[in-house]
Amino acid sequence: MIIKRAEFLLSQSKFGPFPKQGLPEIAMAGKSNVGKSSLINSLCRRSKLARTSSEPGKTRLVNYYIINETADDPGFLLVDLPGYGFAKAPKGEQQRWGEMIEGYLTGSKQLRHVFHLVDIRHEPTRDDQLMVEYLRHYDIPFSVIATKADKLSRAQRGRSIPLICRTLAVQPWEVLTYSSEDLTGRDALLEKIEAILTNDEV
Repeated sequence: MIIKRAEFLLSQSKFGPFPKQGLPEIAMAGKSNVGKSSLINSLCRRSKLARTSSEPGKTRLVNYYIINETADDPGFLLVDLPGYGFAKAPKGEQQRWGEMIEGYLTGSKQLRHVFHLVDIRHEPTRDDQLMVEYLRHYDIPFSVIATKADKLSRAQRGRSIPLICRTLAVQPWEVLTYSSEDLTGRDALLEKIEAILTNDEV
């Protein structure tokens, strides 16, 4: 797949009707500051498409981006979900983010796949485990994306992936490594997206 066009569509504070509803959707989930917005920007080669920040908890709405829309092709949607697990946020705010995520995941009829982002440098947290359990409970297809791969050597990555697999009870082929800095894994992720959209997943 080649991404030729990417535009911000809208933000929602809770799931509901929106323009372009009905297009295939692929969502990004993960804890605060794991790199969801950076991944979207690097994937689309648009440095300011999704707002990024070094401050965890920046994404506080469900953000929709329309990808590859042309006169001949309606395209598809990338959906950036609020980060979870930001301990410094007020409890009420954390609960609201959780309700937004759950509202989207259970409400969307066009959700094809969730990319669950985890930081390759650290063991997945209990919140990460709960997200995987949630996705399995609702039978939502997902893949794990191990972000910030440029921060580790190839040997260190080789030691981190098995730990991620054990903690989240996934297989190595269900984990893609990714770096928004040096674009490690970008081509593989684009191929995965194309397979999801064409119902040609292996």
